[in-house]
Amino acid sequence: MTNKKRPTVYLTRKLPDLVETRMRELFEAELNIEDAPRTEAELLAAMQRVDVLVPTVTDRITASMIEQAGPQLKLIAGFSNGIDHIDVDAAARRGITVTNTPNVLTEDSADMTMALVLAVPRRLVEGTRVLANGSEDWRGWSPTWMLGRRLSGKRIGIVGMGRIGTAVARRAKAFGLSIHYHNRKRVSPATEAELEATYWDSLDQMLARVDIVSVNCPSTPATYHLISARRLALMQPTSYIVNTARGDIIDEAAMIECLRQGKIAGAGLDVFENEPAVNPKLIKLAKEGRVVLLPHMSSATIEGRIDMGDKVIINIRAFYDGHRPPNRVLPGRA
Repeated sequence: MTNKKRPTVYLTRKLPDLVETRMRELFEAELNIEDAPRTEAELLAAMQRVDVLVPTVTDRITASMIEQAGPQLKLIAGFSNGIDHIDVDAAARRGITVTNTPNVLTEDSADMTMALVLAVPRRLVEGTRVLANGSEDWRGWSPTWMLGRRLSGKRIGIVGMGRIGTAVARRAKAFGLSIHYHNRKRVSPATEAELEATYWDSLDQMLARVDIVSVNCPSTPATYHLISARRLALMQPTSYIVNTARGDIIDEAAMIECLRQGKIAGAGLDVFENEPAVNPKLIKLAKEGRVVLLPHMSSATIEGRIDMGDKVIINIRAFYDGHRPPNRVLPGRA
């Protein structure tokens, strides 16, 4: 790229310093130092003048915005694993390539999923709160106080057995959980054997038989409210649900009602249907110890964010060197 015009690259949010420095070395990169979310008007203004847009998962790039983009915009290099916030088909119609950053958040997301699988049945946040409010609230050990549920011997049902779901299964097996899963297609016989996993082609039947449900599938039109009110009603009153994927996969209002009525025992959530807004009823349930809420941080590690930035840079360089970017997203996938 030394003898070519350096592409103008617009970063919608602040990225790790190491990534931003490398971006400035290689491209004409515009940074978002204050890390304020860009408005639709600001994003559109950038799309009308820059060569490359680097949006994050919170930036919704719609068909309308893409249709109004300038002719110089040829690449949307997403800083995200998911692509549900970008209209990939509309980009393809305009001849704009879309890339993402897959395979770098698997272990981090699986770690946090397992943390929630532990935290909810064992009431970790409730216990922490007792001492955080001052040790005078704690009278010492008692044989019947702060009782939770044992993990070992329970069944976990994984909804979406992709890379993250499989990584969750490996962790869960180490904790003595029996692995069950529902996926569009079965994993390889070798993986099933390794995990001693039971495949369910019927999600309904699996939900009715497991103690913990872990949502690990991508957000697509087909998975919107996949865990619907009807399916939530199939779960056992002693069961828990954990979601570190996307908030709209679960019918949040229906889940809240199930929790309030005791139809499911608890939930661990890192994502929300209308985030960054969080339903006040969920916050109330959290204060009551019925749910554990995290602010969309399952992938938030320094290493993971740097790896994502590296992939964005590689995709941009490959594109402007005349090669197919390694992480190009094809139309019809979203």
